[in-house]
Amino acid sequence: MTEQEKMARGDWYDANHDPCLLEMRAKAEQLCFELNQLPPMAKDRRAALLRRLLPYAAEDVEILSPFYTDYGTNCHIGGKTFINHNAYFMDGALITIGERCFIGPNCGIYTALHPMHWEDRAKGLERAVPVIIQDDVWLGADVKVLPGVTIGRGCVVGAGSVVTRDLPAGWLAVGNPCRPLRPITQADFIEQDKEAE
Repeated sequence: MTEQEKMARGDWYDANHDPCLLEMRAKAEQLCFELNQLPPMAKDRRAALLRRLLPYAAEDVEILSPFYTDYGTNCHIGGKTFINHNAYFMDGALITIGERCFIGPNCGIYTALHPMHWEDRAKGLERAVPVIIQDDVWLGADVKVLPGVTIGRGCVVGAGSVVTRDLPAGWLAVGNPCRPLRPITQADFIEQDKEAE
């Protein structure tokens, strides 16, 4: 079994010495570098690079530079999602982001787990566990999402939170570690100016 196959299965794999994985990461790093050097108005060139870097992202995803990812091919991003400056997606396993999500600046989504014992870490071993962010989620600035987490549809995660476990759909969650604070309800709708109707 190849190291890439082990990675895809969620088994321990050699992330640091395998030529195939090193080449895949180098290719993604090069594409990230090229993307991050382009001016914001070079929309056609940016779109072409993003298609190569993130082949499973919807065409109407908006990503502000700088943006970083380890592989890109393990990121699945739904339509109308917005990703702000300085996002980093560590996608050894699948990172699935739904539609209409807002990803704030400096957000990190991580799938890698390293061994607890230093001797195993020294061998370069790691595991990758998928992250799922369902539709209509808003991650505030500087949110970190750890391996294996699922964030339910419509959640709002407060700035600076570290999400260490699953969050239920439709909740405001904050903190380190991040915890559900309260459900998002009808009272959270913006009141419309009745006179304007």
